[in-house]
Order: sequence, then structure tokens, then C-alpha cells
Amino acid sequence: MSERRQPTTAALVVSVIYRLEDRFDEAARRMEAAWGEPERISGPFPFDKTGYYRREMGEPLYRRFFVGGRPVLRDALSGIKVSAETLERECAAGGRRTVNIDPGLLTEENFILATGKNFSHRVYLRDGVFADLTLVYRGGEYRVLPWTYPDYATDEIRAFLGEVRETFRRSRKRENEGFPNRGEDVA
Repeated sequence: MSERRQPTTAALVVSVIYRLEDRFDEAARRMEAAWGEPERISGPFPFDKTGYYRREMGEPLYRRFFVGGRPVLRDALSGIKVSAETLERECAAGGRRTVNIDPGLLTEENFILATGKNFSHRVYLRDGVFADLTLVYRGGEYRVLPWTYPDYATDEIRAFLGEVRETFRRSRKRENEGFPNRGEDVA
């Protein structure tokens, strides 16, 4: 029989899709106020693999990542998604979103995004939020799954997430040195 245990913590990695840099800056300030100072913010990646947000937000669109500065408990994802939706509304202009904010959890074994949309591979969490297993870590890299969004499947974004994973892994290791019974409790 298995023994239930509290899982290790995760790195909060929030994707922000936007058109105008000042809108991203506003969203970043609000995210910092909500979730703390970031460990890092990525440079822009082109968001050009789909036209999904073009009608609402215009073009060209970009994606940047806000990486939380402290580990989070895995069961916090649905609450973070709900607060991200509030931030989107606060940044809206003329009834339209100017940013799309999608939080995710990065662990040593996978990358999971929060979404409000159900699908066959998504698991319901609570409050109308589902967990989307987006990438799995195997063989030294994050691997694409049949349903992975096309931009998350790019070498550039997977390499970026790999760098975040390595920083997170080293940080966890440093925090746990000298605490042999603490291995999984970081937060």
C-alpha cells in the first residue's frame, strides 16, 4: 500500500501574452504585488503559432514568463489561476483583455498549466480550474506530449523552462543541505 505524502513544492511560472510592452509592465507589477518578487522575467518570445488572441488583443503578440521568487505548494494552482483572471480584468481596456495571464507549476518531473477549459487530458482541481499536463521531463529535457500547445513545443521555450528547472533544482538542493529529514518540505 502506498503512503500519502505532501509532494515537493513547485516553481510558479506564469505566462503573459500581450501586444504592448507597457501592458506587460503593468501586469508584471500586479503579479509581483500578488505573488511576490520574481526570480526572473524572460525576454519576449513571439506568439505566432496560433491566431487565438489576435482578434481580442491585436498583433503582433508576444509571450514572456514571470518566474516566482519562492516555491509554492502544488495545491495552490487553482487559487493562483483565479487571481490571475482578476489581474487580467484589472489590466483590461475597453472591455478587452490586454494581457492573457496563464499560471503554471514547474517541477523536476513536469510542467503543468492551469486552465478553465476541460479536455480529455486535463484533471479538474477546483473552482472551475483544470490542470493541463503540458510537458514532462525525461532524458534531460522537457518533452512534448500530443496535446502540448505548439509554442510550448518550441526548442526555445522548452530550453527556457529547462533553465528555470535547473535554477529551481539547485535552489531546492541548497535549501535542504544540512536538513536530512526535510528533503521534501521547502515552502
